[in-house]
Amino acid sequence: METNLKFLRNIGVMAHIDAGKTTTTERILYYTGLTHKIGEVHEGDAIMDWMEQEQERGITITSAATTTFWNYTKDENKRYKINIIDTPGHVDFTVEVERSLRILDGAIALFCAVSGVEPQSETVWRQANKYKVPRICFINKMDRTGADFFNSIDEIKDKLGCKPIPLQIPIGKEETFKGIVDLVSNKAIIWDSEDLGMTYKNIEIPEELKIISQKWRKNLIETIAESDDILLEKFFENPNLITEQEVMSAVRKSVINLDFFPVLCGSAFKNKGVQALLDAVCMYLPSPLDLPPVEGKNIETNKVELRYPNKEEPFTALVFKIATNPFVGKLAFMRIYSGSLNAGSYVYNARTQKKERISRLIQMHANKQNPIDSALVGDICAGVGFKNIKTGDTLTNEDNKLVLEKIEFPAPVIGYAIEPKKKIDIDRLSVSLSKLLDEDPTLKTHVDQNTGQVILSGMGELHLEIIIDRLRREFNVEINQGPPQVSYKEAITKTVIHQEIYKKQTGGRGKFADIKFELGPGDNNKPGLIFENKIVGGAIPKEFIPSVRKGFENSMKNGSLAGYPIDSAATKLIHGSFHDVDSDTISFELCAQLGFKKASKAANIVLMEPIILLEVTSPDQFTGPVTSDINKKRGIMKNIDSKGSLQIIKSLVPLSELFGYVTSLRTITSGRAFASLTFSHYQEAPKNIAEKIIENKIKN
Repeated sequence: METNLKFLRNIGVMAHIDAGKTTTTERILYYTGLTHKIGEVHEGDAIMDWMEQEQERGITITSAATTTFWNYTKDENKRYKINIIDTPGHVDFTVEVERSLRILDGAIALFCAVSGVEPQSETVWRQANKYKVPRICFINKMDRTGADFFNSIDEIKDKLGCKPIPLQIPIGKEETFKGIVDLVSNKAIIWDSEDLGMTYKNIEIPEELKIISQKWRKNLIETIAESDDILLEKFFENPNLITEQEVMSAVRKSVINLDFFPVLCGSAFKNKGVQALLDAVCMYLPSPLDLPPVEGKNIETNKVELRYPNKEEPFTALVFKIATNPFVGKLAFMRIYSGSLNAGSYVYNARTQKKERISRLIQMHANKQNPIDSALVGDICAGVGFKNIKTGDTLTNEDNKLVLEKIEFPAPVIGYAIEPKKKIDIDRLSVSLSKLLDEDPTLKTHVDQNTGQVILSGMGELHLEIIIDRLRREFNVEINQGPPQVSYKEAITKTVIHQEIYKKQTGGRGKFADIKFELGPGDNNKPGLIFENKIVGGAIPKEFIPSVRKGFENSMKNGSLAGYPIDSAATKLIHGSFHDVDSDTISFELCAQLGFKKASKAANIVLMEPIILLEVTSPDQFTGPVTSDINKKRGIMKNIDSKGSLQIIKSLVPLSELFGYVTSLRTITSGRAFASLTFSHYQEAPKNIAEKIIENKIKN
């Protein structure tokens, strides 16, 4: 088993929209023999973009998984199994990247050789940092006009704050790009133009590139020698004594330790560089054996336990995605961290604390299913036939109950009021939304207490547009939708102490609860309620304390300012009293709710609005009109960078000012500028704006 695991790679492809993720994945599937025709995104026949909306729009919306095999070029006897997840690049679907990176062992970070590091490149890089995922950088589109390999490396270093080390340098650029110098083997590769780059040959390094290739090879050798005493000794004695195998081993070790990130280049669309990229995945990215064991908490003992990547260990898996398939029903995508799972066996769900039967196991190839009898440690597969499994659930066997760290998802920032066009579709809408909510943890619904409308909330206009389109196509539910609504929040800004006495006498047994508590701002980095119980001497019996906490948590769902949720708060229960007969759990819960509402008003509660990082890439002549328009939208300029004849304008703008912005930008710039919108943070709304929002909310 261990021998097999050495040759297993669980990888993802991540990047900004249009950097070439799906095109690269399609080439990988072709070269590994999994497909016999190259699917093209622009022709709408890419295998990994299987949804109708993906094929029509030419973008990836949902992460697609597949499994393929690659015979390592430098040793044909080494056959590697590669599980690949192709992720979306659009910020509205960032949830797909988040959950994929949580379960992957390594990733290919793609960058466009022309655009360099773009806003969503920074977002996915931060997500990969969060999960400590080793990465290979691939600078794609080297054949495009304006391609600049070394400028892209500088941007990776400056914008991402990391250490990129080239393992290759290009031979030619733009239309003359024809090959690479491999700094590890110190040889050059050129692709045959007759078969569009399908085959290649090794040549000596061209004379005009010898000096620059020596410079970058020296940079590579110096970098790896810093972390290895034996190589350092050889380096000072004679750098030429360091063998190719020693270089590869040292690079692999550094990649796994996140010391640096190797950089390769090519043009996936022109079939150049993909074989070398596959070799690099096998050589430098980790197998499950190279990474630390996964940690989890034992449900019964509450102690931290480790699960090693071994077939003999107890079965442990994390569900990272739920999908609905018209032919097989619900699919639970899972990563198996230890042990094995057979089709038809029972698993224990740590969240529900119940057994679930996985009737069938499936190996996915985009939206196609290949049934398998069993899945082993390290595998990424899908299970069918369960009743209640959700994204983020830990599955184990009943004798070794463990819960792994959950996947954290961002909160939605925009909502639409929706209703079915036909009354007979009310029930169908409810069922359809339930399925979509299971699939997408960043999609939320709630009923507006004032209007009774169903509010569908998501990560952006495109996100909700796709969901409404799916309701129409997949579930045959036509929708009427209201104008976009911003997901505002409320925040407590100062600490207060409040006493609340709840007393009700209605003849017979009454209601009584008395609590004194401190309320203040919570931890913005960790949403939710921080609750401390400081009661001593039994002033409030222990059985009533959870009810007080529950009352506080319920109050946070509807703030006292305008009914928007309070994202974080800190409370300390200091003192209180109870009545032997009239006090019960309901009394203390209601008392806590009433007390929280009153205390939050005294704690200077404010309205918070979502702020978007807006990056506009525009020709020089439109810089003035674009910045003027941003200023009108309450935008705050961060900086303006030049890239050739283009200006990159970065600013922070409230989301409420940006509805329909892409269309208005096209008008201002005659269609020659494009924008990228990424959620940044919440901040306090200006007083005059807040007053209008609160007034409108109360009116409606």
